[in-house]
Order: sequence, then C-alpha cells, then structure tokens
Amino acid sequence: MFYREAGDFHTTYTSDSQTFPIKFDRYRYYVVLAFAFLVVPFVINDYWANAIMLPFLIYAIAAIGLNILTGYCGQVSLGTGGFMAVGAYACYKLMTAFPEVSMFIHIILAGGVTALVGVLFGLPSLRIKGFYLAVATLAAQFFLLWLFNKVPWFYNYSASGQINAPERTVFGLEVTGPNAAASTTYLFCLVFCVLSAMIARNLTRGTVGRSWMAIRDMDIAAEIIGVNPLRAKLSAFAVSSFFVGVAGALFFSVYLGAVEVGEAFSIQKSFLVLFMIIIGGLGSIFGCFAGAAFLVLLPVALKVLGVDMMGWPTDIVAHFQLVIVGGLIIFFLIVEPHGLAQLWRLAKEKLRLWPFPH
Repeated sequence: MFYREAGDFHTTYTSDSQTFPIKFDRYRYYVVLAFAFLVVPFVINDYWANAIMLPFLIYAIAAIGLNILTGYCGQVSLGTGGFMAVGAYACYKLMTAFPEVSMFIHIILAGGVTALVGVLFGLPSLRIKGFYLAVATLAAQFFLLWLFNKVPWFYNYSASGQINAPERTVFGLEVTGPNAAASTTYLFCLVFCVLSAMIARNLTRGTVGRSWMAIRDMDIAAEIIGVNPLRAKLSAFAVSSFFVGVAGALFFSVYLGAVEVGEAFSIQKSFLVLFMIIIGGLGSIFGCFAGAAFLVLLPVALKVLGVDMMGWPTDIVAHFQLVIVGGLIIFFLIVEPHGLAQLWRLAKEKLRLWPFPH
C-alpha cells in the first residue's frame, strides 16, 4: 500500500521525466546509497570484500559498458575480456611511470586509453554487423591477449610476464597492495561504480542514448531521420570501452593485485560479462547490477549449499553452476529477453496496482 503515485504531483517536464518519478523509489535509492557508503565499510571483512563485494562492483561496471554497446546500440561484442586487459595494462604502465599521480587519475586515464582502442576496433561496425561484427570483436580479444603476451614492454620486461600492482594510497589510505584494508578497497570501487551508473543512466536518457537506440532498432531508418551512424556507433564503442577499461584497471590493481593476461582476461571473461547482461536485462542499467549480483553470488551460494551443507564434490558443484547459468540464458532469451530487470519492473507494476487485478 506504500508504493503509490498518490500525492506525487509534477508541475514541470523535468520533474515528470526524472529517473525516479515516484517518491518511494527516490527514498529507497537514497537509503541504499547511504547504507552502501555509511554502513557496509564498517562491517565488511576480507572475505566479504574479496568474494562478493569487489567482484560485484567491478563486474557491474564492465556490464554497464557492454550493455551500452550491445543492449542500447545493438552492436554485438565478444571482446570484453581483451578491453579489460587494455585497461589493466594501461593502468599498470601509468602506475609505474607516474607514481606520484593519484590512483583516481590512473583509473580514469586507463579508461580513456581503452576508449581509444575500442574506437579503433569499432571501425568495422560501420560496414558489418551481427555475426560478422561478433567475429571481428572476437578477433580483437585474441589479438589483444597475444599483443600483451608477446611485447615485453607492456609488462616492463618481467621474466615471468606477470604484472604486479605497486602500493598506492588515496588520501593517505592504501588502495592497492597486500596491506590495503577491505573497507578502503570497497569504497574506492564503490565510488567508481556509482559514478559509472550515474553517467551511463544520464547518457542513455539523453540525445546520445536515443541515437544509440535508433541505430539498434533500425539503422537505415535512423540514418533517414538524421542520426549519424558513424558518430553513434563509434561513440557507443568509445563509452562502452571506457567503462570496460575502468573495470579492467580496478580488477587488476585493486582486486587481484597481480595478473597474467592469458588467465585473468581470457575469452571466458568476455562470455561471463555477456551472460551478466543477458540474465540481468539488455538495455537496462539496473539489469547490469542484477546480472552481476546473480553471477557473483551463484558460485558462493552453491558452495555453501552443495559443498559445505550437503557434502557434494566441488567438481560436481562447478558443473551444476554451468548447467544453471546455461539454463537461465536459454530461459531468458526465449521467455523474457529483457531479463531480471523486466521481472523487477513487472513486480513494481503489480505493487502499484495491488490489491486490484487491473
């Protein structure tokens, strides 16, 4: 009975078209943000940070980037892992070359470098689409991994070929390295996640987002009504790669601390982020968070239920996880293409009308 529009009166177009037109939604959003910033840092420990919170925040940023490209602009990409690797290696080179610069600047610049690389590999989208574009981005995935493996300059001529994040501080608190506190790394990633979601939400609701969706729905008709396909597609690749590069930089520097490109950013990483937006919902910012939360929590929940409580072998639980993810992908593609985000919207519509049937 509390979820109603009753009492919400809008006198301007701005207030009527805001992201949360219902007061209850706005208050819930503020409560969630306050809880995330003011409560979680004081109760989080290393296990919760490394097993759940950091992967969730970083994968949510990567899913936002891929959803902009695939969900909003309709350009299929299978090179997310490679673009995350670009962000990671760009961040590593910046951290080692400019140790006095803030980590915030390093992460943002790493995203900018990835955006430039994304635009370069997005040029084929001007001539090809669909399956052929997916193959082109898949080629980018393998080419980037090969490049980072074969050129020693990227990993500073290390004998192992591995890159390690140096210790860096923000406002006197360590955010990288083995001595970084769980609350500090969590807040560092949370700031980037919230800013990414706000920027993506505003972009998709504006002129740029409408041009992306016009290209997605019918590119020929979009060009007829004045949408520039060159600008729309390349801007989608640039913005998407920026967010993916930020996620890759955080994944390397804050979460893992040391990576080997063939293991940390393999093709499985690209498919994992793709599965997140399929399950969460294409063309939805909330769907990015829902899909990331689901695929991060699923292995933890299966381990607790299957291994710890029921005593199943770990390999059986791992295969069971693949079966669940595959089944859900088939279900959502056939039954509900807009994923968990659409189920959430339907649930809210039911609450707005309850207890009335229509």
